[in-house]
Amino acid sequence: MMELYHKTCNECSKLITTKYSTSFSTGIRVFAKPLRTPIYGIYGFVRFADEIVDTFHNYSKADLLTEFKQDTYKAIENKISLNPVLHSFQQVVHEYNIDLEYIEAFLDSMEMDLHFETYEDALYNKYIYGSAEVVGLMCLRVFCKDNPQQFDSLKANAQSLGSAFQKINFLRDMKSDFEERGRTYFPGVDFSNFTNEDKKLIEADISKDFEHGYEGILKLPDGARFGVYLAYNYYINLFDKIQKAPAMEVKEKRIRVNDTKKMFLLFSSALKNSMNMI
Repeated sequence: MMELYHKTCNECSKLITTKYSTSFSTGIRVFAKPLRTPIYGIYGFVRFADEIVDTFHNYSKADLLTEFKQDTYKAIENKISLNPVLHSFQQVVHEYNIDLEYIEAFLDSMEMDLHFETYEDALYNKYIYGSAEVVGLMCLRVFCKDNPQQFDSLKANAQSLGSAFQKINFLRDMKSDFEERGRTYFPGVDFSNFTNEDKKLIEADISKDFEHGYEGILKLPDGARFGVYLAYNYYINLFDKIQKAPAMEVKEKRIRVNDTKKMFLLFSSALKNSMNMI
């Protein structure tokens, strides 16, 4: 019966992923089958932690996050949890030897969102590492389970890719982050006076991250490469739309890639993958 419980908890993490992110769930579905469940487990965990600090405005976020952190460490220590998301995640932690430092850094970054409204250089770099780069490293642990040397060689690339994704999220969600949560992530940027020059500097930084991250995609194991490339391709297209928009438009609306374009990206990426062009 424990197998049924494991399976049920894993299905919960999969459901969370599909409900919250069509882009990532599509990418996960094209991973080799053994990789899908652990990546769902990681996504379910980070998604729920993020929801606490971003969405639950009518509740004590600090209390909820403290409880979530305590329950996370209990789940890892006891190797079981009655919270299906945490039970699914702790299985991934143990099976793939996820570093506790990554989990601590991620949870610390979530807590930062409860206390900081602006992020200057040191805080910004710490936040990017904890909220995005370590998530990439957790996934890389799964991809390189039997090859620690490969993991070590791709760590920096995975961090760059996670960083690029997060910074694009910051640009995409700039309006809601400021108006609903009072946050401004980019150091030295005044939301009320966000200029095209500000935007170009941020985009140049993202382009460097993307270039370095893509180099790592090419060296990923076969079962992971296509799925990560698909997510990369989606974000590159979103980035292209943001680059073409003036700063005022980025301030005023959430730029997105529509579902039709996402389907096109899926098929075009699949074609490149089948022709060994990735």
